[in-house]
Amino acid sequence: MKYKLMAVDIDGTLLNSRNELTWKTKFAIRQAVERGLIFTICTGRSIQGVQPIIKELGIDLPFITYNGAMIVMGKSREILYEKKLSPEDSIAIIDLGLKFDTTVVAWVNNKLFVNKLNERAESYSKLNNTPAVQFTDPREIIEDGATKILWYDTAENINRFEKEMEEYLGDTVNFHTSQPVFLEFVNKEATKANAMEALGRYFNVTREEMIAVGDGYNDISMLCYAGLGVAMGNAPEEVKKIAGYVTCSNDNDGVAHVIYKYYL
Repeated sequence: MKYKLMAVDIDGTLLNSRNELTWKTKFAIRQAVERGLIFTICTGRSIQGVQPIIKELGIDLPFITYNGAMIVMGKSREILYEKKLSPEDSIAIIDLGLKFDTTVVAWVNNKLFVNKLNERAESYSKLNNTPAVQFTDPREIIEDGATKILWYDTAENINRFEKEMEEYLGDTVNFHTSQPVFLEFVNKEATKANAMEALGRYFNVTREEMIAVGDGYNDISMLCYAGLGVAMGNAPEEVKKIAGYVTCSNDNDGVAHVIYKYYL
């Protein structure tokens, strides 16, 4: 099988444990792209949150952002695909967050809105390289829906909120913790696998011609979707079990190993 597209997670996969993109991995990616590989990076972050990687690679790659809710070109910022929360769901989630008196973050058109300009909002803003704009009425910022909404609170509160969500939200919303202090909300259809399918339609690539590489539970959907699902050597055993191949760890250039083994 001649693979044409490769999708790679960031944390614990593309980057090593020191959050570095190594020279060996960069060189392998550039070589593969020069020879025709469609290389895409999958992340829960916004496009602004991966700006350092875009700068380091120096090539215009498609990025699957917000865990599959948006595909955007890294340099040109052209949006290839987006699966938003509906306006009704967006406002319901924000109103619920306000009721619980938590810090609410809303991503709308790649802009960052918050209900409070507090330390948490400032920390999240720095993490994503995006200025935070305070809102008072969610209806003023929500027109055709939010790409992602996030609640930022103590790990104890987030754990409690997550357990209570099913009684408040319908089956059109997917919610999960990305970190112990973050509870994220996206459209039910916003997954890394669905984003890969959309990218395949855009570039005329079948799932059998795709490779997906990841290390986490939120990578399982794309590892199962791709023709070849690859788990990192540092991935949990449950992730390794569903993979078709297990590569080296992120501290041993596992992504570069996959590129050389299956493409170059």
